[in-house]
Amino acid sequence: MINLYLSFSVIFPIMVYLALGYILKCAKVIDAPSIRKMNGAIFKMFLPILLFLNVYNADVSTAVNTKLIVFAISSIVIMFAVLMIVIPKIEKDHKKISVMIQGIFRSNFVIFGLPVVISLYGAENVGVTAVLIAFVTPVFNALAVVILEIYSGNQVSFKKILKGIIKNPLIISSAIALVFLAFGWRLPSLIEKTMTDISKVATPLSLTLLGGTFTFSSIKGYIKQIIIGVSGKLIISPLIFLTCAILLGFRNVELASLVALYASPVAVSSYVMSQQMGGDETLASHYIVFGSICSIVTVFLFVFVLKQFAFI
Repeated sequence: MINLYLSFSVIFPIMVYLALGYILKCAKVIDAPSIRKMNGAIFKMFLPILLFLNVYNADVSTAVNTKLIVFAISSIVIMFAVLMIVIPKIEKDHKKISVMIQGIFRSNFVIFGLPVVISLYGAENVGVTAVLIAFVTPVFNALAVVILEIYSGNQVSFKKILKGIIKNPLIISSAIALVFLAFGWRLPSLIEKTMTDISKVATPLSLTLLGGTFTFSSIKGYIKQIIIGVSGKLIISPLIFLTCAILLGFRNVELASLVALYASPVAVSSYVMSQQMGGDETLASHYIVFGSICSIVTVFLFVFVLKQFAFI
């Protein structure tokens, strides 16, 4: 019963924030332009500050977990390679293929996953998760660009990919925090407290805005793709890679970080990228909506089962 309560306490705030965002949208308190502007502020300021503090306050001896980082990146690349082979065999529309592959391998690790780990272990113990985010984010972004470029018929620009990685605020803030961590530098307490207060805005606001993006448009013609994409993202890939992680000895915050990585729904930015690079934007939108809603149930189940077996 305790594990049931703890598991529910992990997903309950997320569920409330998503519902609140959708209600605010229906009440016309927020709309698409305002959500876009606020998401820009979250991505460029609030989330970078949150990640900086998570790394900055981490235990230097455990924050950079090489085994965890290598496993996570390897699993993402393997998943991507397998999807590149499998998805074209079951879907022939190039616009849908790129979105389906992205919808299964790419995760909303920062906005959706990080709060899960924080709920389980507290903000002071998720340095290893924040460092992992710094390493997997460029991998997600690079592979997403590659797949969308391939199926749009354009030539892949590695210069463009590298530029996007270098300019990513999440990566920049994590890198700066790692420098502070490595040299033992500390910020003045006044600045540190102010940054901590600002960072508290990141999670509730980002999840509320995610709920505000939900649009339940017609799913006619997309049912097969939605079932394949959502089940692949939220059930099949987490089952495979979390089983491998357990067999390799990952436990506690390490394993919880991998739950957040694999079981989170597809990143919200996948819709914008699909829209700009010739993917099926309607399917991308469906993945965000149905993935986010269904993940409330699947994340709860994964956390509950792993808690029952004392893996996390």
